[in-house]
Amino acid sequence: MSPKYFAPHGGHPGQEQLLTDRAIFTQAYAVIPKGTMRDIVTSFLPFWEDTRLWVIARPMSGFAETFSQYIMEVAPGGGSDKPELDPQAQGVLFVVEGTASLTVSGKSYDMSEGGYAYIPAGADWRLNNKSEDMLRFHWIRKAYEAVPGLPAPDPIVTNEQDIAPTEMPGTDGKWATTRFVDPADLRHDMHVTIVTFEPGGVIPFLETHVMEHGLYVLEGKAVYNLNNDWVEVEAGDYMWLRAFCPQACYAGGPGRFRYLLYKDVNRHMKLSPA
Repeated sequence: MSPKYFAPHGGHPGQEQLLTDRAIFTQAYAVIPKGTMRDIVTSFLPFWEDTRLWVIARPMSGFAETFSQYIMEVAPGGGSDKPELDPQAQGVLFVVEGTASLTVSGKSYDMSEGGYAYIPAGADWRLNNKSEDMLRFHWIRKAYEAVPGLPAPDPIVTNEQDIAPTEMPGTDGKWATTRFVDPADLRHDMHVTIVTFEPGGVIPFLETHVMEHGLYVLEGKAVYNLNNDWVEVEAGDYMWLRAFCPQACYAGGPGRFRYLLYKDVNRHMKLSPA
């Protein structure tokens, strides 16, 4: 089955629309529905031409403390030769619409829909839209936590269609994860994966764990249990989950339910301020 990826296109609702929506912000989680990603909430970045973005996660005390996440929208001819201004920031790019021309450490790549790139902190890179169509992609950023004795990770550029999903044991393939990085590679302190549930697939218990999460729904719909609140989500919605927030879900169909998942991994817990 060919992947489908939802991408926001902005615009504004008409004056006849009701104000009611599904946006939720609590002490344990937040839900940012696709309907909130309008023209009025876009941002711009230095040295990015013909580009706007939706910021859907940023470091906040008690919430998304380790990462930021953007949905970038680059018009034909746009892009940046100086995209990242923080030398400590590593990044993951995931293309949901269009084609990106990416250069990392002197190597050039064409990234189509489903394309994934890991960019190490301090890497020399640039990204442009050389096509005639709009380019939309996720950009997840995290300050790299170096460990003495462990080398820095290498760049990775691939596509999810070239990676076989890993089925969760005992689920008959109803729950699977597409992993772009070997979980045993301790050089990495962040994982961005794609989680897929077939119709009827479930997380059959309330997970509680130290990783904080960002979940962007790429395809389908489901009911998510967040801190014992049942919340309906669909393609284009985004969820922040604070560390230890109880979480489970049920994919009701009729099609697959898939999301792009961020989590922080493989490092000691900080016992004092940075």
